[in-house]
Amino acid sequence: MGRTLRWGLITIIVGIVGVAPVLFFRLVYGHEKRLRVVEPNLLYRSGQMTAQGFTDAAEQLHLKTIINLQDDFPDPDLALGFFDRRTIKESMLCRQIGVRYVFIGPDLVWRKQVGTDRPEAIEHFLAVMDDPDSYPVLIHCKAGLHRTGVMAAIYRMEYEGWAPSQAVREMKRHGFGEWACTSDNDYVLQYVLTYKPRIRHTAAK
Repeated sequence: MGRTLRWGLITIIVGIVGVAPVLFFRLVYGHEKRLRVVEPNLLYRSGQMTAQGFTDAAEQLHLKTIINLQDDFPDPDLALGFFDRRTIKESMLCRQIGVRYVFIGPDLVWRKQVGTDRPEAIEHFLAVMDDPDSYPVLIHCKAGLHRTGVMAAIYRMEYEGWAPSQAVREMKRHGFGEWACTSDNDYVLQYVLTYKPRIRHTAAK
């Protein structure tokens, strides 16, 4: 084998070995984008996955409801797969796989109203979570960090009796960001730090 051909093959092999882990990470990231358990058999959270990712999650976790929290994308276009860039609307995908699709766009109230009023998105979320037929539920936004984080915090405080400080610690552990997760962030303030649970009740089991 000539020296030129040998070095060419070595270059190709090194390139494949170097790129393979990156491709694998991107494949998993798109397919299972931060898919995490909040409460087994009840609530899961993630970022926006591919259509195949949502399909697999629905099958494996026996999902009955998927809640999209992207206020900027009420019905996002999902890539069919990591290597298939054709798209399908999330609501259509949910119809195809027999899962209820819910859109909740996180909103805010004026700061002067904080403590007396709260965002409508909270009431919408609680209405879904109060329904035993909704479970198991998957909530997601784009990255699975911020909007998903505050809604997961509401679940913890409302249905599991967590204090806001506990919910904030979990938000930080899941990547919300140390500096972003403070009262200066209106979403953290209105959805978590000033949250007042209703009369105690238990989520569907």
